[in-house]
Amino acid sequence: MPPDRLWTIGELAERAGVTVKTVRYYSDRGLLPEARRSSGGHRRYGPAALDRLRTIRSLRGIGLAVPDVHRVLDEDDRASAAGADAAADVLDGLIAGQLREVGAGLAALRWREAALRALQDCGPGERAERLLLVGALPSPPSTAAMARFWRRWLPPRMPARLVSAILDGTIPQLPEAPTPAQALAFARLHALVSGSCDGAGKVSGKASGTSPGDGRDPTQPAAHRPEEGYRPAVLYDGLIEAYGLAAPHLRAGRRPHEGEALDCFVAAYARSRGARDTPAFRRRLGVVLGADPRIDRYWQLAGELFGPAEPTPGSTHDWLLAALDGATAEAA
Repeated sequence: MPPDRLWTIGELAERAGVTVKTVRYYSDRGLLPEARRSSGGHRRYGPAALDRLRTIRSLRGIGLAVPDVHRVLDEDDRASAAGADAAADVLDGLIAGQLREVGAGLAALRWREAALRALQDCGPGERAERLLLVGALPSPPSTAAMARFWRRWLPPRMPARLVSAILDGTIPQLPEAPTPAQALAFARLHALVSGSCDGAGKVSGKASGTSPGDGRDPTQPAAHRPEEGYRPAVLYDGLIEAYGLAAPHLRAGRRPHEGEALDCFVAAYARSRGARDTPAFRRRLGVVLGADPRIDRYWQLAGELFGPAEPTPGSTHDWLLAALDGATAEAA
């Protein structure tokens, strides 16, 4: 084609393998500038328009929205004029965003597949219950309900950095490729934490030893009640350290025993009350902790998501409490 030959919109569309409507759409949005107009007002395009149209189609083909395509082309025009390649950074950022979006979509599909298999793998009698559970899950799955649950469970006015550390340890990371059992465990966990923490199936295990008439919440551990004299921030800082010391013993399958982890555990409670770690304090602590309400069901379900080899704060707390019970029994 002669260098001064210009194409009509139909000719450009034919050479690019698109419709006239497509060329007009991109032209109207400023992505495909025309070279000039004919005397009759018809659009005319030069040879560079074909390469630009192919670039637009390629960018749209990888999922970029029209405004993002505009950004890439604008940066490319500026870079060409300046002899630089600034458009590469813009394109790299947009590609990274597309990869994140695709990854999230794949994760959602894997969770959907696992949930469907959980429904497929059970008998008709159990299917109705499972359907209600998995049908209530957010898509893609989210641990936001667990975070809300723990913020309600924890004492008020805790430092933000401590709350963040506690949430990191108590909320399991969701597997990218869950098994049907994990999908079902997550569905049950989501149902558990989405309900009110009122002790009616939500908080299970031992009663607190208090009654509603004494003004205390029987679903909360004693350390969460300000009238008990605890300083929760001091307590939880110490518990995080104690759990970290005890975790290797659980991974190794060792029985509960005295040692640094138990000493740190008791010291956390003692410091939080301004008390000393004495045999009498340990005996009283064992009684208080033994009567505290528990959320065993949470830890049972969360354990399926943490994995069998990874101790949860719940299992670590139980190990330390058993070590305390054993130590006080021997001392008696």
